[in-house]
Amino acid sequence: MSSVIEADSDVVDTDSWAGHQPLPVVKPRSERALSVWAQQSLIQCKRLLLGWARDPATTIQTLIYPAATLLMFRVVLGDSITAATGAPSIYGTVPMVTLVAAMTGSVVSALGFKTEKMTGLLGRFHTMPVHRAAGLTGRLLAEAIRVLITSLFVVAVGICLGFRFWFGPAGSIAMLGIPILFGVGFAVLVTAMATFSDGIMLVQVIGIITNLLMFFNSGFVPVFAYPRWLQTTVENQPMSTAIDAMRGLAYDGPIVTPLLKTLAWTIGMIVVFAYPAIRGYRRAAETGA
Repeated sequence: MSSVIEADSDVVDTDSWAGHQPLPVVKPRSERALSVWAQQSLIQCKRLLLGWARDPATTIQTLIYPAATLLMFRVVLGDSITAATGAPSIYGTVPMVTLVAAMTGSVVSALGFKTEKMTGLLGRFHTMPVHRAAGLTGRLLAEAIRVLITSLFVVAVGICLGFRFWFGPAGSIAMLGIPILFGVGFAVLVTAMATFSDGIMLVQVIGIITNLLMFFNSGFVPVFAYPRWLQTTVENQPMSTAIDAMRGLAYDGPIVTPLLKTLAWTIGMIVVFAYPAIRGYRRAAETGA
């Protein structure tokens, strides 16, 4: 029997209307499907990148601050380090600044995470048909893209100051991949810390870690310039290994050994802090605490 709907003076035959314009059929998808995870991770990544792009403070932290730091090192210490070591200082300071920018920029992401937790946005995502891992993986993907943009900008400023790639496109791409690798590992650490610390403590702790690594590495001054009892520590700390690998890929020096050490540091950070980050992220989404 045909059903009829009367609206004022119009009469609509719903069976006839449905026959001419069938309703779309949506295939059911599991929230745990890999395709759903990948798609929703990209959506979360885009959401974060757009938010950062519209925030002047994030732009300053991501682009202006690293460029100003590189210029400061070049003007104040560049000639002195070059004269003392016999090697252009720019090949140490450019890698160092890209890594420092990767670390300091992760604080912006962590504070954004805490804001989303306090406003209840994470909880709202948790109640929606969204893959449970998409929020965290989307955030890490956004971090990787941010580090890439920052590294490209710092390298562009470095080229204006005399930085050059001496081993062609392959060496250039490999060098730019190192801060991304390092930045993702550090982002996992910061995310884990953000789940159980308040904003002020988080900024202070990350600031202490960043300052210690920045002033005790092989990009600031050569390892032999440090006291003998400190040289082994400086040579093998994560920033030094990454700087040495980047210097080797761009200019001169060992590549394989420092690169393997950097991989070991990055994998170690991910292994140690991934589980606390996942548990803390889930707890924040479920309870807002």
